[in-house]
Amino acid sequence: MTTEIHHGHAHAGAASDIVGAADRFLGSLSGEQKAKAMIEYTKGERFFWYYPPLNRQGLPLRDMDDSQRELAMNVIKATMSEEGYKRSKLIMELEDILGPLEAEEGNVGWERRPDLYYWTIFGEPGGDGPWAWRVEGHHISVQFSIWGDNIIASTPFFFGSNPAEVPKGPKQGQRILEAREDLGFELLNSLDAEQRARAIVHEKAPWDIYTYNATRPSLPEGEGLPASSMTGTQREIMMSLIAEYVNQVRGEFADQKMADIQKNGIDDFFFSWHGGTTRADKHYYRIHGGTFIVEFDNFQNDANHVHSVIRDVDNDFANDVIREHRIMYHID
Repeated sequence: MTTEIHHGHAHAGAASDIVGAADRFLGSLSGEQKAKAMIEYTKGERFFWYYPPLNRQGLPLRDMDDSQRELAMNVIKATMSEEGYKRSKLIMELEDILGPLEAEEGNVGWERRPDLYYWTIFGEPGGDGPWAWRVEGHHISVQFSIWGDNIIASTPFFFGSNPAEVPKGPKQGQRILEAREDLGFELLNSLDAEQRARAIVHEKAPWDIYTYNATRPSLPEGEGLPASSMTGTQREIMMSLIAEYVNQVRGEFADQKMADIQKNGIDDFFFSWHGGTTRADKHYYRIHGGTFIVEFDNFQNDANHVHSVIRDVDNDFANDVIREHRIMYHID
């Protein structure tokens, strides 16, 4: 029996596809592999997320055979948009470029390997209760919670890229996250002097996104230029920038999220800029309104190293949905 969820809209086809992909992946694993890949949904590990290279819970691609790796990637393919899936692969492959670049600079530390990305399934896919899956490694940390026919959470969703633009070699000029950087500059450059004075709140960019890997982020409200003070064209650019982050996930879920944002309006969404105003400068921007947060930072490696994230403060890790359910059914 599927538990009824009183939150959002059903995504029956998407949820079924994701459950199927997760089941096929789990079904391919040995007992030892499955013990690494599966964790109870209620365990605190589900709330720990981070994006630098480090040893993690879960089953890495390194410890899978070719068939299992394909099935693991199919879980991403079933959950994300085509562009989100493509970027996931490119970010992993970027480790093969970053390693030699760091070696040339004499900066040899963590081993850069595209197979050090870890898959974790929390709970039972398609069971009566909520479940989630996560893939995490250097510059990727994404997690999705599903309950019945509903995708109940898709955040935190982090993508990064180092280098942000490949400086040489066969992939010279590749910019995996170029759209979110270029749209940010397009919005900034569309502002008049008065608007820019409100939007640019700090002369220096931060070293990283302000929210880091906080389980529940906290940022100052009302910092920057509100959309209510933008022209129609500028608001369209801002909506395109928001869509760049929202549309990383499957269309059914992304369309719902964008429709909700458009329905509620963006008058109280603020655009703030920190740092220089050209791509050569270290720079950062944020869109923040209510529980919605987008952050983009390009500071490290002489402004050639991007970190970006989308957060839903109340419903990261499906916290709001689970809270609603507990209140509705009086679960302690």
